[in-house]
Amino acid sequence: MNDCATADQVRRLFTKRGDSQYGGEAVSQLEHGLQAAAMAEQEQASAQLIAAALLHDVGHLLHVLPDDAPDRGVDDMHEELGADWLASRFPPAVLEPVRMHVAAKRYLCAAEPAYRQSLSPPSELSLQLQGGPMSDKECDSFRASPFFDDAIRLRRWDDLAKDPEMQTPPLEHFLEYVRDAMAPSPSTTTL
Repeated sequence: MNDCATADQVRRLFTKRGDSQYGGEAVSQLEHGLQAAAMAEQEQASAQLIAAALLHDVGHLLHVLPDDAPDRGVDDMHEELGADWLASRFPPAVLEPVRMHVAAKRYLCAAEPAYRQSLSPPSELSLQLQGGPMSDKECDSFRASPFFDDAIRLRRWDDLAKDPEMQTPPLEHFLEYVRDAMAPSPSTTTL
């Protein structure tokens, strides 16, 4: 799939479903994604990680569950749904942090006890549905991933991207990163 077609699909997803509430938070799905991407851009992350920040919750835009599914005890498995959708469109540098961002929350709850205290009530509820803090063995396995650092960075932006007052560039601005993220990196290009 070419980069323009994928960017158009992303635009359509956010246009169609981005106004839905982000869990029990005071922002929409679109605002949440834009805020996470803006934070990644401010930290001068790669195009792939900025695209991952924008798209980390794309699974919420793909399922047909109600916004209050967690309140009903349903884990929507949005990280897997999103990763499945991204797999044919993006390289692992986008796909893996998205797939791992829920596990990153579970990891941080186990590795940094103060982290759990910072979770919002909706995030604490989803943590319980997602398996709670990781075991020591799960933490060891998670740390072994080559995308561990990016998943942790993405998780931290995810946690902060809930500010109803935050101003961000529009979606079109971040679609450039989506297009750039699809291009092969120079180290994988053959001559």
